[in-house]
Amino acid sequence: MNTYRDTYRGGATIQHWTPEDETFWETTGKDVARRNLTWSIFSEHLGFSVWLLWSVSAALLPGAGFTFTVGQLFLLVAIPNLVGALIRLPYTFAVPRFGGRNWTVVSALALLVPTLLFAWAVQHPTTPYWVFCLIAATAGLGGGNFASSMANINFFYPTRKKGVALGLNAAGGNLGVAVIQFFLPIIVGGAGAFGLVKASAGGFHLERAGYLYAALAVVAAGAAWFCMNNLAGAKSSPREQLKVVRYRHTWVMSFLYIGTFGSFIGYSAAMPLLIKLNFTEINFAYFAFLGALVGSVARPFGGWLADTYGGARITLATFAAMIVGNLGVIWSLAVLEFPLFLAAFLFVFAASGIGNGSTYRMIPLILATEARRNAPADGVDAALVTATKESSAVIGIAGAVGALGGFLIPMTFGAPWIDDPVAAVKVAFAVFTGFYAICLTTTWLVYGRNVSVPGRARSLAGASV
Repeated sequence: MNTYRDTYRGGATIQHWTPEDETFWETTGKDVARRNLTWSIFSEHLGFSVWLLWSVSAALLPGAGFTFTVGQLFLLVAIPNLVGALIRLPYTFAVPRFGGRNWTVVSALALLVPTLLFAWAVQHPTTPYWVFCLIAATAGLGGGNFASSMANINFFYPTRKKGVALGLNAAGGNLGVAVIQFFLPIIVGGAGAFGLVKASAGGFHLERAGYLYAALAVVAAGAAWFCMNNLAGAKSSPREQLKVVRYRHTWVMSFLYIGTFGSFIGYSAAMPLLIKLNFTEINFAYFAFLGALVGSVARPFGGWLADTYGGARITLATFAAMIVGNLGVIWSLAVLEFPLFLAAFLFVFAASGIGNGSTYRMIPLILATEARRNAPADGVDAALVTATKESSAVIGIAGAVGALGGFLIPMTFGAPWIDDPVAAVKVAFAVFTGFYAICLTTTWLVYGRNVSVPGRARSLAGASV
């Protein structure tokens, strides 16, 4: 009998999993982890695409015969992000309860709801706005995939490999935003690809995007069922995981993640409408996907930088860069120079992507360091297993809290209390700049200097801080 093939094949529940054991990792664990990572990325990628389905569709609705105001369009963009943020907690706890493979199948099939409802609604211009809001809310199911995927992959990799693995997993998912924003205008018959694809003479057919992603969701569910694994050792109850809500670092990291991931997802959702609103002479479909693309590609780089130089240092640099980038965006809006706007905004996206990777790298290292420090000499291995389970819970909580930025940012751009939509955008960027200054200060006070807290800041945030 081939033990590897029978015990660690796709579809099996793995009973023995010790990635911290170097021999096990090199002979068996590495290949299995890579296979699970690959299909996790695919499923999460689709989840992100569905989650941000409305980000570009909202900008196309007026051309498809729908008469919604700017504020209503920003709300359609924001609603999926709110639901996606709220649903991330139960999705995180579902992995140790039901198994990573099993939940990937369920979460992939759940994407049939928002995609098929979307395909129906956009074919009927008489559909009431409140119905659109309800359907947009179901797209939040795609946002939950990130939390369960990250929690699952966290179990497969040893501590020393988590930075890159989690970065790649997240980046593959984040790229779903860029893919939907690039290809949706083309799929539905609009112009795209920097003008290389011309608009269809027959007008928009937005329903095509819904049907396509419904089919891909079925593919993802099948691939997860046959190619991924459950880990028996990853089982834990929600009560065990919820212990992390008492940890100070859970909430500090969640707050910082609003600044990094919240900015990425919020700006990604709003970018098509921002271009259309502020630069009417520009076809938003040519450029709207670039922000998500840059931020996604930068994310694993942020994990690698955190592994190399320490999470706190990179996170500090991230917020400093986002402040500079936002000031550039504000200037570009004042002089109405689109090339300057695009360059400054992409700089912000790159910084947020790097920050996403560095903050998520900090979480498992913080808990692993605490476990080693507090465990008895003969109980370090058991403490590290517990720390891995707890770091998955913290990752889920931070992901949920951070995703709230994806709701708050579009809502602030479409602020109903400011009569001029263009002025609302300028005010919003100024508010976000101030928030990044608070995030930078928090990172410095908690992780960027030597202070006496449970687990000294330097060792908690990375050995090279």
